Amino acid sequence: MSEILEIVMLISFGASWPFNIYRSYKAKSARGKSIFFLVFVFIGYICGIISKLYSQTYMADFSNKWYVLIFYCLNLIMVGVDIGLYVRNKRIDVQNEQNEG
Repeated sequence: MSEILEIVMLISFGASWPFNIYRSYKAKSARGKSIFFLVFVFIGYICGIISKLYSQTYMADFSNKWYVLIFYCLNLIMVGVDIGLYVRNKRIDVQNEQNEG
């Protein structure tokens, strides 16, 4: 049951990232975004993955529970993409400020 609840949590968090990525891509601005938040979430997913890999209970039954890691990895990739978009958008913001000034 705990794996099911964990997957629901990961899906709930993961469902918001595609929308956030789309908005970041279209906005072409980093205003209103926090790189610290994104990095902390990224680190959190890395810690979740490492936690699973170090768990003897999880690894003992890995062949039946591998799908949990897939959700962690998908979320990690999406947060990584959003971090990349933040960097891109920050550069665009700097260029726009230079062009205005």
